[in-house]
Amino acid sequence: MLGCLLRGGCSPLLCLWALVLPLVSLHPFNQHGRRDPIVRDRPKLLLVSFDGFRWDYIHRVPMPNFKTIIDEGVIVKEVESAYITKTFPNHYSLVTGLYAETHGIVANEMYDPVLNRSFSMETDSIYESLWWEEAVPLWVTIQKAGGRSGAAMWPGSDVKIHGMYPNQYLRYNASVSFETRVERIIEWFSAPKDESVDFVVLYWEEPDESGHRLGPQNPEMDKVIADIDEKLGFLMNELKKAGLYEKVNLIVTSDHGMTQLSTDKIIELDEYVTRDLYTWVDKSPVVGILPKEGKFDEVYSKLVDANPNMVVFKKEDIPKHFHYQHNIRIMPILIEAKEGWTIMQNRTGAFMSGNHGYDNTLRSMQPVFVARGPAFRQNYVKTSMSSVDLYPLMCHILSIHPLPNNGSLFNVRDLLAEEPVPSTSSVPPRVNEYSYAPIVGSFLGVVMVLGFLVVYIRQVTLKQLPSLKHRSREMSQPLLQEDLHL
Repeated sequence: MLGCLLRGGCSPLLCLWALVLPLVSLHPFNQHGRRDPIVRDRPKLLLVSFDGFRWDYIHRVPMPNFKTIIDEGVIVKEVESAYITKTFPNHYSLVTGLYAETHGIVANEMYDPVLNRSFSMETDSIYESLWWEEAVPLWVTIQKAGGRSGAAMWPGSDVKIHGMYPNQYLRYNASVSFETRVERIIEWFSAPKDESVDFVVLYWEEPDESGHRLGPQNPEMDKVIADIDEKLGFLMNELKKAGLYEKVNLIVTSDHGMTQLSTDKIIELDEYVTRDLYTWVDKSPVVGILPKEGKFDEVYSKLVDANPNMVVFKKEDIPKHFHYQHNIRIMPILIEAKEGWTIMQNRTGAFMSGNHGYDNTLRSMQPVFVARGPAFRQNYVKTSMSSVDLYPLMCHILSIHPLPNNGSLFNVRDLLAEEPVPSTSSVPPRVNEYSYAPIVGSFLGVVMVLGFLVVYIRQVTLKQLPSLKHRSREMSQPLLQEDLHL
Protein backbone atom coordinates (compact mmCIF):
# COMPACT_ATOMS: atom_id res chain seq x y z
CA MET A 1 0.00 0.00 0.00
CA LEU A 2 2.91 2.35 0.76
CA GLY A 3 4.33 1.63 -2.71
CA CYS A 4 0.96 2.40 -4.27
CA LEU A 5 0.88 5.74 -2.49
CA LEU A 6 4.39 6.66 -3.54
CA ARG A 7 3.63 5.79 -7.15
CA GLY A 8 0.42 7.83 -7.05
CA GLY A 9 -1.52 4.76 -8.17
CA CYS A 10 -4.49 5.15 -5.79
CA SER A 11 -6.56 7.81 -4.09
CA PRO A 12 -4.82 9.17 -0.95
CA LEU A 13 -8.13 8.98 0.95
CA LEU A 14 -8.47 5.30 0.05
CA CYS A 15 -4.91 4.71 1.12
CA LEU A 16 -5.57 6.47 4.42
CA TRP A 17 -8.54 4.17 5.14
CA ALA A 18 -6.52 1.10 4.14
CA LEU A 19 -3.78 2.06 6.58
CA VAL A 20 -6.20 2.79 9.44
CA LEU A 21 -8.27 -0.39 9.03
CA PRO A 22 -5.53 -2.83 10.08
CA LEU A 23 -4.92 -0.75 13.20
CA VAL A 24 -8.58 -0.97 14.16
CA SER A 25 -8.60 -4.72 13.52
CA LEU A 26 -5.84 -5.18 16.09
CA HIS A 27 -8.63 -5.05 18.70
CA PRO A 28 -10.93 -8.04 18.14
CA PHE A 29 -14.28 -7.51 19.83
CA ASN A 30 -17.49 -9.47 20.16
CA GLN A 31 -21.08 -8.47 19.51
CA HIS A 32 -21.10 -6.38 22.68
CA GLY A 33 -18.00 -4.40 21.68
CA ARG A 34 -15.69 -6.14 24.16
CA ARG A 35 -12.51 -8.02 23.48
CA ASP A 36 -12.91 -11.76 23.43
CA PRO A 37 -10.45 -13.00 26.08
CA ILE A 38 -8.01 -15.59 24.78
CA VAL A 39 -6.99 -16.77 28.23
CA ARG A 40 -9.77 -17.26 30.75
CA ASP A 41 -8.31 -16.67 34.20
CA ARG A 42 -11.48 -15.42 35.86
CA PRO A 43 -11.95 -16.68 39.46
CA LYS A 44 -14.26 -19.69 39.82
CA LEU A 45 -17.43 -19.64 41.92
CA LEU A 46 -19.95 -22.33 42.88
CA LEU A 47 -23.21 -21.28 44.58
CA VAL A 48 -25.13 -24.12 46.26
CA SER A 49 -28.67 -23.89 47.63
CA PHE A 50 -30.12 -26.55 49.91
CA ASP A 51 -33.78 -25.55 49.76
CA GLY A 52 -35.36 -24.78 53.15
CA PHE A 53 -32.12 -25.24 55.12
CA ARG A 54 -32.78 -23.24 58.27
CA TRP A 55 -29.87 -21.46 59.92
CA ASP A 56 -29.88 -23.58 63.09
CA TYR A 57 -29.90 -27.00 61.39
CA ILE A 58 -26.08 -27.03 61.44
CA HIS A 59 -26.19 -27.02 65.26
CA ARG A 60 -28.80 -29.75 65.56
CA VAL A 61 -26.77 -32.85 64.67
CA PRO A 62 -23.06 -33.47 64.04
CA MET A 63 -22.20 -31.73 60.75
CA PRO A 64 -18.49 -32.39 60.11
CA ASN A 65 -18.46 -31.11 56.53
CA PHE A 66 -20.24 -27.88 57.35
CA LYS A 67 -17.78 -27.48 60.23
CA THR A 68 -14.88 -27.86 57.82
CA ILE A 69 -16.28 -25.13 55.59
CA ILE A 70 -16.72 -22.85 58.61
CA ASP A 71 -13.19 -23.54 59.92
CA GLU A 72 -11.67 -22.93 56.50
CA GLY A 73 -13.90 -20.02 55.60
CA VAL A 74 -16.76 -17.89 56.89
CA ILE A 75 -20.21 -18.20 58.43
CA VAL A 76 -22.96 -15.58 58.71
CA LYS A 77 -25.19 -16.18 61.73
CA GLU A 78 -28.25 -14.20 60.59
CA VAL A 79 -29.29 -13.88 56.93
CA GLU A 80 -32.47 -11.99 56.10
CA SER A 81 -34.13 -13.46 53.02
CA ALA A 82 -36.28 -11.42 50.66
CA TYR A 83 -40.00 -11.13 51.31
CA ILE A 84 -41.97 -13.27 50.69
CA THR A 85 -39.86 -16.14 51.99
CA LYS A 86 -40.79 -18.56 49.22
CA THR A 87 -38.62 -20.61 46.87
CA PHE A 88 -38.94 -18.91 43.49
CA PRO A 89 -38.78 -15.27 44.70
CA ASN A 90 -35.71 -15.88 46.84
CA HIS A 91 -33.74 -17.96 44.38
CA TYR A 92 -34.15 -15.14 41.86
CA SER A 93 -33.16 -12.56 44.47
CA LEU A 94 -29.94 -14.49 45.17
CA VAL A 95 -28.80 -14.27 41.54
CA THR A 96 -30.06 -10.74 40.78
CA GLY A 97 -29.56 -8.88 44.06
CA LEU A 98 -33.11 -7.53 43.72
CA TYR A 99 -36.18 -7.62 45.92
CA ALA A 100 -39.15 -9.51 44.52
CA GLU A 101 -41.07 -6.33 43.70
CA THR A 102 -38.22 -5.39 41.35
CA HIS A 103 -37.29 -8.70 39.71
CA GLY A 104 -40.94 -9.65 39.19
CA ILE A 105 -41.01 -13.21 40.57
CA VAL A 106 -43.16 -12.12 43.49
CA ALA A 107 -44.46 -15.57 44.52
CA ASN A 108 -44.57 -19.23 43.61
CA GLU A 109 -48.06 -18.62 42.28
CA MET A 110 -48.73 -15.33 40.45
CA TYR A 111 -51.26 -13.55 38.28
CA ASP A 112 -50.33 -10.73 35.93
CA PRO A 113 -53.42 -8.58 35.18
CA VAL A 114 -51.72 -6.85 32.25
CA LEU A 115 -50.79 -10.10 30.55
CA ASN A 116 -53.92 -11.82 31.88
CA ARG A 117 -51.67 -14.83 32.51
CA SER A 118 -51.00 -17.01 35.54
CA PHE A 119 -47.71 -18.46 36.77
CA SER A 120 -47.36 -21.55 38.93
CA MET A 121 -44.32 -23.56 39.94
CA GLU A 122 -46.49 -26.63 39.34
CA THR A 123 -47.08 -25.90 35.62
CA ASP A 124 -45.00 -25.29 32.49
CA SER A 125 -45.69 -21.56 32.84
CA ILE A 126 -42.36 -21.38 34.66
CA TYR A 127 -40.61 -21.86 31.31
CA GLU A 128 -42.18 -18.76 29.74
CA SER A 129 -39.51 -16.08 29.40
CA LEU A 130 -41.91 -13.18 29.90
CA TRP A 131 -42.13 -13.88 33.65
CA TRP A 132 -38.38 -13.60 34.19
CA GLU A 133 -37.25 -10.67 32.09
CA GLU A 134 -37.81 -7.85 34.56
CA ALA A 135 -34.30 -8.72 35.80
CA VAL A 136 -31.01 -10.18 34.55
CA PRO A 137 -29.64 -13.19 36.44
CA LEU A 138 -25.94 -13.48 37.09
CA TRP A 139 -25.40 -16.29 34.58
CA VAL A 140 -26.57 -13.95 31.79
CA THR A 141 -24.44 -11.06 33.06
CA ILE A 142 -21.24 -13.09 33.22
CA GLN A 143 -21.79 -14.48 29.73
CA LYS A 144 -22.26 -10.97 28.36
CA ALA A 145 -18.97 -10.09 30.07
CA GLY A 146 -17.16 -12.86 28.20
CA GLY A 147 -17.34 -15.57 30.87
CA ARG A 148 -19.13 -18.91 30.96
CA SER A 149 -21.78 -20.27 33.31
CA GLY A 150 -23.47 -23.50 34.32
CA ALA A 151 -26.64 -24.36 36.22
CA ALA A 152 -27.95 -27.57 37.77
CA MET A 153 -31.70 -27.34 38.44
CA TRP A 154 -31.64 -23.76 39.84
CA PRO A 155 -35.10 -22.15 39.51
CA GLY A 156 -35.19 -20.11 36.30
CA SER A 157 -31.89 -21.40 34.95
CA ASP A 158 -33.58 -23.59 32.34
CA VAL A 159 -35.54 -20.63 30.96
CA LYS A 160 -34.37 -18.47 28.04
CA ILE A 161 -33.90 -15.09 29.71
CA HIS A 162 -32.97 -12.08 27.58
CA GLY A 163 -32.20 -14.48 24.76
CA MET A 164 -29.79 -16.65 26.76
CA TYR A 165 -29.56 -19.93 28.61
CA PRO A 166 -26.52 -20.74 30.77
CA ASN A 167 -23.71 -22.17 28.66
CA GLN A 168 -24.26 -25.48 30.42
CA TYR A 169 -27.49 -26.38 32.24
CA LEU A 170 -29.74 -29.21 33.32
CA ARG A 171 -33.45 -28.87 32.73
CA TYR A 172 -35.27 -29.35 36.02
CA ASN A 173 -35.91 -32.98 36.90
CA ALA A 174 -36.37 -33.82 40.59
CA SER A 175 -35.50 -37.47 39.94
CA VAL A 176 -31.89 -36.60 39.05
CA SER A 177 -29.76 -37.37 42.10
CA PHE A 178 -27.58 -34.87 43.89
CA GLU A 179 -24.53 -36.95 43.03
CA THR A 180 -25.33 -36.83 39.32
CA ARG A 181 -25.78 -33.08 39.47
CA VAL A 182 -22.39 -32.71 41.16
CA GLU A 183 -20.68 -34.96 38.62
CA ARG A 184 -21.96 -32.79 35.78
CA ILE A 185 -20.74 -29.65 37.52
CA ILE A 186 -17.25 -31.13 37.96
CA GLU A 187 -17.21 -31.89 34.22
CA TRP A 188 -18.12 -28.29 33.42
CA PHE A 189 -15.41 -26.86 35.68
CA SER A 190 -12.83 -29.36 34.39
CA ALA A 191 -13.45 -28.84 30.67
CA PRO A 192 -10.69 -27.41 28.43
CA LYS A 193 -9.96 -23.79 29.15
CA ASP A 194 -12.08 -22.33 26.34
CA GLU A 195 -15.05 -24.48 27.39
CA SER A 196 -14.82 -24.54 31.18
CA VAL A 197 -17.30 -22.54 33.23
CA ASP A 198 -16.53 -19.71 35.65
CA PHE A 199 -19.79 -19.60 37.62
CA VAL A 200 -22.19 -22.42 38.52
CA VAL A 201 -25.42 -22.60 40.53
CA LEU A 202 -26.54 -25.90 42.09
CA TYR A 203 -29.95 -26.57 43.63
CA TRP A 204 -31.13 -29.46 45.82
CA GLU A 205 -34.75 -29.92 46.98
CA GLU A 206 -33.96 -31.01 50.53
CA PRO A 207 -34.43 -30.42 53.42
CA ASP A 208 -37.42 -28.37 52.21
CA GLU A 209 -39.51 -31.31 51.04
CA SER A 210 -39.06 -33.21 54.29
CA GLY A 211 -39.57 -30.02 56.28
CA HIS A 212 -43.00 -29.55 54.70
CA ARG A 213 -43.94 -33.19 55.24
CA LEU A 214 -42.59 -33.71 58.76
CA GLY A 215 -42.24 -30.23 60.21
CA PRO A 216 -38.84 -28.94 61.40
CA GLN A 217 -39.42 -30.06 64.99
CA ASN A 218 -39.96 -33.69 64.05
CA PRO A 219 -37.06 -35.90 65.28
CA GLU A 220 -37.03 -37.61 61.88
CA MET A 221 -35.62 -34.40 60.43
CA ASP A 222 -32.30 -35.23 62.11
CA LYS A 223 -31.57 -37.90 59.48
CA VAL A 224 -32.54 -35.53 56.67
CA ILE A 225 -30.23 -32.83 57.98
CA ALA A 226 -27.36 -35.27 58.50
CA ASP A 227 -27.81 -36.45 54.92
CA ILE A 228 -27.38 -32.87 53.67
CA ASP A 229 -24.00 -32.78 55.42
CA GLU A 230 -23.05 -36.04 53.70
CA LYS A 231 -24.03 -34.58 50.35
CA LEU A 232 -21.90 -31.53 51.04
CA GLY A 233 -19.03 -33.90 51.87
CA PHE A 234 -19.53 -35.66 48.53
CA LEU A 235 -19.32 -32.32 46.73
CA MET A 236 -16.16 -31.35 48.59
CA ASN A 237 -14.48 -34.69 47.84
CA GLU A 238 -15.35 -34.47 44.14
CA LEU A 239 -13.84 -30.99 44.00
CA LYS A 240 -10.68 -32.32 45.66
CA LYS A 241 -10.41 -35.31 43.30
CA ALA A 242 -10.67 -32.93 40.33
CA GLY A 243 -8.04 -30.57 41.74
CA LEU A 244 -10.63 -27.82 42.11
CA TYR A 245 -11.06 -27.55 45.87
CA GLU A 246 -8.47 -24.82 46.34
CA LYS A 247 -9.44 -23.02 43.13
CA VAL A 248 -13.22 -22.79 43.36
CA ASN A 249 -14.92 -20.38 45.75
CA LEU A 250 -17.77 -22.31 47.36
CA ILE A 251 -20.87 -20.64 48.84
CA VAL A 252 -23.50 -22.80 50.56
CA THR A 253 -26.78 -21.15 51.46
CA SER A 254 -30.55 -21.47 51.12
CA ASP A 255 -33.63 -19.53 50.09
CA HIS A 256 -35.44 -19.49 53.44
CA GLY A 257 -36.02 -21.35 56.69
CA MET A 258 -38.97 -23.38 57.95
CA THR A 259 -41.43 -23.29 60.87
CA GLN A 260 -43.66 -25.85 62.56
CA LEU A 261 -47.41 -25.85 61.86
CA SER A 262 -50.35 -27.30 63.75
CA THR A 263 -53.88 -28.32 62.84
CA ASP A 264 -54.94 -26.25 65.83
CA LYS A 265 -53.74 -23.11 64.05
CA ILE A 266 -55.81 -22.95 60.87
CA ILE A 267 -57.64 -19.87 59.58
CA GLU A 268 -60.58 -20.69 57.28
CA LEU A 269 -61.43 -17.81 54.94
CA ASP A 270 -64.80 -19.34 54.09
CA GLU A 271 -65.92 -18.31 57.56
CA TYR A 272 -65.46 -14.63 56.68
CA VAL A 273 -66.00 -14.08 52.94
CA THR A 274 -67.69 -16.03 50.15
CA ARG A 275 -65.52 -17.30 47.33
CA ASP A 276 -67.55 -15.65 44.57
CA LEU A 277 -66.24 -12.25 45.74
CA TYR A 278 -62.54 -12.91 45.06
CA THR A 279 -59.86 -15.03 43.39
CA TRP A 280 -57.32 -16.82 45.56
CA VAL A 281 -53.92 -16.26 43.88
CA ASP A 282 -51.09 -17.46 46.14
CA LYS A 283 -50.99 -19.96 48.97
CA SER A 284 -50.46 -19.68 52.72
CA PRO A 285 -48.94 -18.10 54.70
CA VAL A 286 -48.99 -14.97 52.50
CA VAL A 287 -52.13 -15.08 50.39
CA GLY A 288 -52.75 -12.80 47.42
CA ILE A 289 -56.42 -11.84 47.11
CA LEU A 290 -57.83 -10.45 43.84
CA PRO A 291 -61.33 -9.09 44.49
CA LYS A 292 -63.86 -9.40 41.71
CA GLU A 293 -64.62 -6.16 39.87
CA GLY A 294 -66.32 -3.65 42.16
CA LYS A 295 -65.91 -5.89 45.23
CA PHE A 296 -62.65 -4.56 46.69
CA ASP A 297 -64.18 -2.61 49.58
CA GLU A 298 -66.54 -5.43 50.51
CA VAL A 299 -63.81 -8.07 50.53
CA TYR A 300 -61.39 -5.90 52.48
CA SER A 301 -63.96 -4.92 55.11
CA LYS A 302 -64.90 -8.57 55.69
CA LEU A 303 -61.27 -9.65 56.13
CA VAL A 304 -59.44 -6.79 57.84
CA ASP A 305 -60.51 -7.59 61.41
CA ALA A 306 -61.70 -11.14 60.85
CA ASN A 307 -59.02 -13.03 62.77
CA PRO A 308 -56.33 -11.84 65.20
CA ASN A 309 -53.84 -14.39 63.82
CA MET A 310 -53.61 -12.80 60.42
CA VAL A 311 -52.84 -9.33 59.14
CA VAL A 312 -54.66 -7.91 56.11
CA PHE A 313 -52.98 -5.24 53.98
CA LYS A 314 -54.15 -3.12 51.14
CA LYS A 315 -51.35 -3.21 48.61
CA GLU A 316 -50.42 0.41 49.23
CA ASP A 317 -50.22 -0.24 52.99
CA ILE A 318 -47.79 -3.16 52.89
CA PRO A 319 -44.91 -2.17 55.23
CA LYS A 320 -42.07 -0.44 53.38
CA HIS A 321 -39.39 -2.68 54.89
CA PHE A 322 -40.86 -5.66 53.04
CA HIS A 323 -40.06 -4.01 49.67
CA TYR A 324 -43.19 -5.65 48.37
CA GLN A 325 -45.48 -3.02 46.84
CA HIS A 326 -44.33 -1.86 43.46
CA ASN A 327 -45.23 -4.61 41.03
CA ILE A 328 -48.43 -5.30 39.12
CA ARG A 329 -48.18 -8.98 40.10
CA ILE A 330 -48.66 -8.16 43.79
CA MET A 331 -52.38 -8.46 44.46
CA PRO A 332 -54.59 -5.57 45.72
CA ILE A 333 -55.12 -7.36 49.07
CA LEU A 334 -52.47 -9.34 50.91
CA ILE A 335 -53.15 -11.58 53.90
CA GLU A 336 -50.21 -12.60 56.08
CA ALA A 337 -50.60 -15.29 58.70
CA LYS A 338 -48.75 -15.00 61.98
CA GLU A 339 -45.91 -17.45 62.53
CA GLY A 340 -47.11 -21.04 62.77
CA TRP A 341 -50.60 -20.31 61.45
CA THR A 342 -52.04 -21.57 58.16
CA ILE A 343 -54.57 -19.79 55.94
CA MET A 344 -56.95 -22.07 54.03
CA GLN A 345 -60.32 -21.62 52.42
CA ASN A 346 -61.54 -24.57 54.46
CA ARG A 347 -60.08 -27.67 56.10
CA THR A 348 -60.66 -29.91 53.07
CA GLY A 349 -57.39 -28.77 51.51
CA ALA A 350 -54.02 -30.48 51.99
CA PHE A 351 -52.25 -29.62 55.22
CA MET A 352 -48.46 -29.38 55.68
CA SER A 353 -46.63 -29.93 58.96
CA GLY A 354 -44.04 -27.27 58.15
CA ASN A 355 -44.04 -24.15 56.00
CA HIS A 356 -42.26 -20.92 55.10
CA GLY A 357 -43.21 -17.65 53.46
CA TYR A 358 -43.74 -15.66 56.65
CA ASP A 359 -42.29 -12.30 57.70
CA ASN A 360 -38.64 -12.32 56.63
CA THR A 361 -37.50 -10.82 59.95
CA LEU A 362 -38.56 -13.97 61.83
CA ARG A 363 -35.61 -16.07 62.95
CA SER A 364 -37.30 -19.25 61.72
CA MET A 365 -37.33 -17.86 58.16
CA GLN A 366 -33.57 -17.28 58.03
CA PRO A 367 -31.28 -19.63 56.04
CA VAL A 368 -27.78 -20.95 56.51
CA PHE A 369 -24.77 -19.19 54.94
CA VAL A 370 -21.22 -20.58 54.87
CA ALA A 371 -18.43 -20.09 52.33
CA ARG A 372 -14.79 -20.93 51.69
CA GLY A 373 -12.20 -20.49 48.97
CA PRO A 374 -9.38 -18.20 47.87
CA ALA A 375 -11.63 -15.13 47.96
CA PHE A 376 -12.78 -15.63 51.57
CA ARG A 377 -11.30 -15.12 54.99
CA GLN A 378 -10.65 -18.14 57.18
CA ASN A 379 -12.42 -19.03 60.42
CA TYR A 380 -14.42 -15.80 60.36
CA VAL A 381 -17.86 -15.26 61.91
CA LYS A 382 -20.12 -12.45 60.70
CA THR A 383 -23.24 -11.41 62.58
CA SER A 384 -25.73 -10.56 59.83
CA MET A 385 -26.34 -9.77 56.18
CA SER A 386 -29.19 -9.53 53.69
CA SER A 387 -29.59 -12.15 50.99
CA VAL A 388 -29.53 -9.43 48.30
CA ASP A 389 -25.98 -8.56 49.41
CA LEU A 390 -24.81 -11.87 47.98
CA TYR A 391 -25.16 -10.67 44.38
CA PRO A 392 -22.63 -7.78 44.54
CA LEU A 393 -20.33 -10.06 46.55
CA MET A 394 -20.41 -12.69 43.80
CA CYS A 395 -19.89 -10.08 41.09
CA HIS A 396 -16.81 -8.85 42.95
CA ILE A 397 -15.42 -12.37 43.26
CA LEU A 398 -16.04 -13.00 39.55
CA SER A 399 -14.48 -9.65 38.57
CA ILE A 400 -17.55 -8.37 36.73
CA HIS A 401 -19.55 -5.18 37.10
CA PRO A 402 -22.87 -5.74 38.90
CA LEU A 403 -26.07 -4.42 37.42
CA PRO A 404 -28.05 -2.01 39.62
CA ASN A 405 -29.29 -3.98 42.62
CA ASN A 406 -30.69 -3.70 46.13
CA GLY A 407 -27.64 -5.21 47.82
CA SER A 408 -24.39 -3.68 48.99
CA LEU A 409 -20.84 -4.97 48.68
CA PHE A 410 -19.95 -2.65 51.55
CA ASN A 411 -22.19 -4.71 53.86
CA VAL A 412 -20.30 -7.95 53.17
CA ARG A 413 -16.79 -6.84 52.26
CA ASP A 414 -15.47 -8.14 55.60
CA LEU A 415 -16.09 -11.70 54.37
CA LEU A 416 -13.35 -11.28 51.78
CA ALA A 417 -9.71 -12.14 52.26
CA GLU A 418 -8.85 -8.84 50.59
CA GLU A 419 -11.41 -6.11 51.08
CA PRO A 420 -12.39 -4.16 47.94
CA VAL A 421 -11.66 -0.47 47.61
CA PRO A 422 -14.76 1.39 48.91
CA SER A 423 -16.89 2.92 46.18
CA THR A 424 -18.27 6.44 46.41
CA SER A 425 -21.33 5.39 44.44
CA SER A 426 -24.29 3.85 46.25
CA VAL A 427 -25.70 2.44 43.01
CA PRO A 428 -23.57 -0.13 41.18
CA PRO A 429 -22.81 0.86 37.59
CA ARG A 430 -24.37 -0.95 34.67
CA VAL A 431 -22.24 -3.44 32.80
CA ASN A 432 -20.16 -1.55 30.25
CA GLU A 433 -21.35 -2.88 26.90
CA TYR A 434 -18.54 -1.37 24.84
CA SER A 435 -14.76 -1.37 24.84
CA TYR A 436 -12.79 1.81 24.20
CA ALA A 437 -9.87 -0.12 22.73
CA PRO A 438 -11.10 0.11 19.10
CA ILE A 439 -11.66 3.86 19.46
CA VAL A 440 -8.19 4.44 20.93
CA GLY A 441 -6.64 2.24 18.26
CA SER A 442 -8.41 4.12 15.49
CA PHE A 443 -7.34 7.49 16.88
CA LEU A 444 -3.69 6.45 17.14
CA GLY A 445 -3.87 5.00 13.64
CA VAL A 446 -5.20 8.25 12.18
CA VAL A 447 -2.50 10.27 13.97
CA MET A 448 0.23 8.00 12.61
CA VAL A 449 -1.09 8.10 9.05
CA LEU A 450 -1.54 11.88 9.10
CA GLY A 451 2.01 12.24 10.38
CA PHE A 452 3.25 10.06 7.53
CA LEU A 453 1.30 12.10 4.96
CA VAL A 454 2.67 15.39 6.29
CA VAL A 455 6.24 14.11 5.90
CA TYR A 456 5.47 12.65 2.46
CA ILE A 457 3.83 15.84 1.18
CA ARG A 458 6.71 17.94 2.44
CA GLN A 459 9.25 15.75 0.61
CA VAL A 460 7.25 15.76 -2.65
CA THR A 461 6.83 19.53 -2.49
CA LEU A 462 10.53 20.13 -1.93
CA LYS A 463 11.41 17.92 -4.93
CA GLN A 464 9.05 19.85 -7.19
CA LEU A 465 10.23 23.34 -6.14
CA PRO A 466 12.44 23.91 -9.26
CA SER A 467 9.53 23.33 -11.61
CA LEU A 468 7.26 25.42 -9.44
CA LYS A 469 9.51 28.47 -9.11
CA HIS A 470 7.22 30.54 -11.35
CA ARG A 471 4.18 29.64 -9.21
CA SER A 472 3.39 31.59 -6.15
CA ARG A 473 3.01 29.89 -2.71
CA GLU A 474 -0.60 31.10 -2.74
CA MET A 475 -1.26 28.89 -5.79
CA SER A 476 0.62 25.77 -4.65
CA GLN A 477 -1.04 25.41 -1.23
CA PRO A 478 -4.66 25.30 -2.50
CA LEU A 479 -3.71 22.78 -5.17
CA LEU A 480 -2.22 20.44 -2.58
CA GLN A 481 -5.31 20.73 -0.38
CA GLU A 482 -7.65 20.02 -3.24
CA ASP A 483 -5.68 17.01 -4.43
CA LEU A 484 -5.60 15.46 -0.94
CA HIS A 485 -9.32 16.17 -0.21
CA LEU A 486 -8.38 17.72 3.12
